[in-house]
Amino acid sequence: MKIVIVDDDILVSSALKTILEAGGEVEVTGTGQDGKDAVRLYDELLPDVLLMDIRMKDMNGLDAAEQILKRHTDAKILLLTTFSDDAYIVKALKYGVKGYLIKQDYGSILPALQAVQMNQTVFGTEIMSRIPGLLQKEKEQTFDWNSYGIGERELEITALVAEGLSNKEISEKVCLSEGTVRNYISNVLEKLELRDRTQLAVYYLQRGRKCDKNK
Repeated sequence: MKIVIVDDDILVSSALKTILEAGGEVEVTGTGQDGKDAVRLYDELLPDVLLMDIRMKDMNGLDAAEQILKRHTDAKILLLTTFSDDAYIVKALKYGVKGYLIKQDYGSILPALQAVQMNQTVFGTEIMSRIPGLLQKEKEQTFDWNSYGIGERELEITALVAEGLSNKEISEKVCLSEGTVRNYISNVLEKLELRDRTQLAVYYLQRGRKCDKNK
């Protein structure tokens, strides 16, 4: 397996090179110190797997991964980092990175590289347990109801529509007249260009609740 290692700590790169080449299964064909090196080395060497840190000067590993995967859609990238930041994990998943490991057990790196080479996705146990919640959170945060001119009250009523409540039940719950509730729903349907409350319920359930009162 031919790999490239990119880490801003030269000692880490050297240690990884020594450890991984010791068994004779891996050849480190290049090393770099930042994301720009990673992009250049990948273009030049086309490694089987790119092993890369995330936090680096000039260009970080995630930005480099995004660029590389745009140019080489079949690129296999394994991120190795001391940071299990939620935003990093979500970006790694979005970009199509094959693996994300925390720098704790260097003995797990070779099996992870082998799995990634076989086109498997490798996320450490700690990361895997957090992914479902992170994806749900990301889904809720990325849809901006405000961009459609939908306010907090309209969103509240939309959520109740999604729960299957009738206009009468909604009016009792939010202390508004049925006519006012009907007007709110009509306004939301018009803003979202939807036909009826069934479409509205599906639309809401697919996107989740997120409305920033400060906007």
